[in-house]
Amino acid sequence: MNMIVERISTKDDDRLDAFYRLKESQLKHCNEPEPGVFIAESELVIERALDAGFIPESFLIIESEEEKYTELFDRCPVDIKVYEVSEEVFALLKGFILIRGILGVFRRKDELTIDEVCKDAKRIVVLEEVENPTNVGAIFRNAIGLFADGILLTSDASDPLYRRSIRVSMGNVFRMKYAVVNKEDYIERLHELGFKTVALALRDDSVDIDDEKLNGEEKLAIILGSEGYGMSKDTIEKSDYVCKIHMNPDVDSLNVASASGIALWQLCSKRK
Repeated sequence: MNMIVERISTKDDDRLDAFYRLKESQLKHCNEPEPGVFIAESELVIERALDAGFIPESFLIIESEEEKYTELFDRCPVDIKVYEVSEEVFALLKGFILIRGILGVFRRKDELTIDEVCKDAKRIVVLEEVENPTNVGAIFRNAIGLFADGILLTSDASDPLYRRSIRVSMGNVFRMKYAVVNKEDYIERLHELGFKTVALALRDDSVDIDDEKLNGEEKLAIILGSEGYGMSKDTIEKSDYVCKIHMNPDVDSLNVASASGIALWQLCSKRK
């Protein structure tokens, strides 16, 4: 196996910093000006990170379980660091119940541009100020499952490579092209790239989600707004369409991840 095993006996060991103590923002910026790192949890998620070409730096496992991950370690660079801890120490880590025995530190890649994400794409999802990493992860999972071609996130949205987003998406954040964009001008750039834009908002003057003209657009960007106040007025005014999902009038709104599933099914997967 291509690994160097090191035993760690206490949670205070510095080698556990990335797994246990550093904040998400510290991990993201730890190698500046080069891209930082992220944490992948569980064997399935780690396999998907490797499938997507992300390079691991180290792993953390429960002691004496290295044979369990032989095939995984064989896919990694020679002499990959594998840290072993007791189950008692491992249980002190955040999210232990969901981790299922292995954590990995992976290097981030250089970020894509809006042009790279939109190249050859027909259906793009835009997350404007979607701040909850759980929602971001769920939307990525919906997007890959319902045939979206890429995702754009405004700079004030949550990072898709935060560990909770990765976990909720089941590693599908690695399988979807995405880029971070400027909230002030991304709609203009999408129009330049030939996309029509549709803002999902609760407006009386909106079109139905099954509108024939809307569904017939060759290139469409589906915009989802903030969990708190929804879509900004400026975005609505700039968009080619405003679309509303019909729902029980006794309920004021849907969770943004739930709304994404309905919109993606109608506007993306039905085209397949």
